[in-house]
Amino acid sequence: MKAAYVSDLTPDTSITSFFLVCEKELRSTREGKPFLRLELGDRSGTIEARLWDNAESLAALFDRDDIIKVQARVENYKNRLQLAVEKLRRAEPAEVDLSDYFPHTAEDIEQLYGRLREHVATIKNPWLSRLVCGVIEDPAISPRLKRAPAAKMMHHAFLGGLLEHIVSLCDLCRLAAQHYRELDLDLLLTGAILHDIGKLDELCYERAIHYTNDGQLLGHIVLGLEQVTGRMNGLEGFPADYKTLVKHLLISHHGEYEFGSPKLPMFREALVLHYLDDLDSKMAAARAVLGTDGGEAGWTAFSSALNRKLLRLDQFRVAPAEKAATAAPENEHKPGTETEVNTKIV
Repeated sequence: MKAAYVSDLTPDTSITSFFLVCEKELRSTREGKPFLRLELGDRSGTIEARLWDNAESLAALFDRDDIIKVQARVENYKNRLQLAVEKLRRAEPAEVDLSDYFPHTAEDIEQLYGRLREHVATIKNPWLSRLVCGVIEDPAISPRLKRAPAAKMMHHAFLGGLLEHIVSLCDLCRLAAQHYRELDLDLLLTGAILHDIGKLDELCYERAIHYTNDGQLLGHIVLGLEQVTGRMNGLEGFPADYKTLVKHLLISHHGEYEFGSPKLPMFREALVLHYLDDLDSKMAAARAVLGTDGGEAGWTAFSSALNRKLLRLDQFRVAPAEKAATAAPENEHKPGTETEVNTKIV
């Protein structure tokens, strides 16, 4: 575990610790002297930093997304903490644990993966079962599935986020199928498990969460469609109608043309998958913004994922005991009654 996280920093202290370089920019003062502006981070947050001496030579020692060891003074600048860097160097791989630098699911990864396998085991359709098992049990996929985020920013944007999202969506699909008994749960679970599989190739997450070139150019819907289609084609005798249904689940799960789906959901299971996926994504975004500081009293900061700020209900709602304490007693008389007059005289 590293010596100090961003959330541990307090003003007027000196620290020596390792940080991820989130942003790096060589600037000049008004007098023309170069200085280095950095945004440094770890799994607890980010902090701005300045290096004033030997900026050009030290800037050449590392790049954005590297991890550096920093000796610095923590200062309070315009009511925000900032690091005044005195020394720095690029960290050696053996000195750092990447889990210190990226937010991670709070769930146990192996337990999540076990729950996913339990969902897969309930799929009765032999073709869909073989397809899904072939994906999640693939040794080239399962380690990545346990580590990948579900997004760069919008929802489940942390290591293990994709697996957490898939398992949560499977849970929701099972609940929906209990209520809407006409649904084909096998198809629904297949869509839930495979709908975001293209994100394994869309995102890279070794030093920071970024889009790959394929992710930028093609996106996870196309990447997932290619991968799943290839696997279905590799299963001799895979029914053509099921191929079409599975592919439609993948390409329609965003639900709207403006959100990247080339087709709208056009059968019940595709429709349900879209809305449950959207629900789980939005609840994760709400959980994330409610779990951070910022915003006006009683409100969160603005969430770009939700396009709004959220009320902090725990601060807004008055507990029943507090209401009782502030309410007027039942036998209290209105102003002007005899009891009140007598009380005033006494």
